[in-house]
Amino acid sequence: MTVTTTPPTATGEKRAVTAERPARGPARIVLQVFLILVSLAWLFPLLWAVINSFRDYAFTAAHGYVSFGGFTLSNYVNAWQQANFGHTLLNSAYITIPAVVLTLFLSSCIAFVVARFSFKFNLALLGLFTAANLLPPQALLIPVYRMFRAVELPYWLSDSGTLLDSYYGLIAVNVAFQTGFCAFVLSNYMKTLPRELYESAVVDGAGVLRQFFQLTLPLCRPPLAALATLQVTWIYNEFFWATVLLQSGDKYPVTSSLNNLRGQFFTDNNLVAAGSILIALPTLIVFFVLQKQFVAGLTLGATKG
Repeated sequence: MTVTTTPPTATGEKRAVTAERPARGPARIVLQVFLILVSLAWLFPLLWAVINSFRDYAFTAAHGYVSFGGFTLSNYVNAWQQANFGHTLLNSAYITIPAVVLTLFLSSCIAFVVARFSFKFNLALLGLFTAANLLPPQALLIPVYRMFRAVELPYWLSDSGTLLDSYYGLIAVNVAFQTGFCAFVLSNYMKTLPRELYESAVVDGAGVLRQFFQLTLPLCRPPLAALATLQVTWIYNEFFWATVLLQSGDKYPVTSSLNNLRGQFFTDNNLVAAGSILIALPTLIVFFVLQKQFVAGLTLGATKG
């Protein structure tokens, strides 16, 4: 006796798949609409600045900003020339690149010691470095200013003979304030690395330095890339300490260039918008280049098991 079975039809499979999908309730639809509206409200100032950066000031003055037309590229050319972006971008590079490299290297060293070695003041050491992020910069303004004024440097390192009005002082302040946060993040990630890797490395004769440079740092590339993206953004956009510690106008970072776009009697908002877009481009380029590593660094180490 032969038993025949009828294969499931396409309609039956479609019904099964449809039955497995959760139905979208009113609450879910309301949540999605709310998130879309919040996203649009968040992006509106940026999109408005981008659109107006391509519009002529005379056209917007005659027809208003709620109009269409008057598109031009002259705002970017004028902003680059008037704000001296070429020089100030180099100043920001002199500050940002060494500060980010030093911050990531020193925080990696601290995180490695805290995560891989157990001693009495383990957590206290991490808390000491993290405490710098708990104090507002304004509260440390006068002590830091006086300290930098008292620290003498050779004139071939600093034109002023002190840490004031020098890139070294500004780099040191940024490194001091950012190292604690990076050490905290990296230590939590390094604690998720299997101890068997280090036990095998010890058996193979690897010392502490070799474990750090050849084993730990390659495994920490995703969080390092994520932190590098954040640090470039924060240090590049920092202007408070630059205003306090730098006294020569030719040493100011790119964030100060927008002041050069302000007129004596009126301000061309379209020109300022074009300058703001030019300032934001380096950080956007860094983010898109390290986008995959940035996302991986945020998700790795979030779960165990």
